[in-house]
Amino acid sequence: MLSILKSKHKTVRIARIAIFTSLAVIGSFIKIPSPTGTVALDSLPGYFSILAFGYIEGVVIAALGHIATSMNAGFPLGFLHILIALFMMGATSLLKLSYDYLPKGLVIGTIIAATFNGLGGFLFSPFFGLGLAVALTPSLMVASYVNVILASIIFQSIKRRLGNV
Repeated sequence: MLSILKSKHKTVRIARIAIFTSLAVIGSFIKIPSPTGTVALDSLPGYFSILAFGYIEGVVIAALGHIATSMNAGFPLGFLHILIALFMMGATSLLKLSYDYLPKGLVIGTIIAATFNGLGGFLFSPFFGLGLAVALTPSLMVASYVNVILASIIFQSIKRRLGNV
């Protein structure tokens, strides 16, 4: 069982990305009220996947999850959603880097990744203004912490159950 979870075989990776992207699409419909309508539980599968399966699966799923949320909200920020999807790839990578290289990495990584993602609106404020960034931050911070904490809890539970995944 563990060898399937750790498999780097292309077919297994594609199937894993498809399954977890489907979960991200489902999460994209679980919205946290926000000014843009694009704050949701779409990144949980990406955060989980980067911990359980590695960078490729995690970043691809996180980016596609954001695109799904943007799509079902009508792309309110236009082309910026592509940049935000790239930003999500960075946020998930911070979780994995912290987990791999820091003591108490999962706890520290959860805080770093969720805070980085939650404050992400400020990085894009030159495009859509400081007012929207300020208005967006509370809902984005809540969603970020919910996504990362749930992903970390699920990962830790599965890891304990199956051994070192």
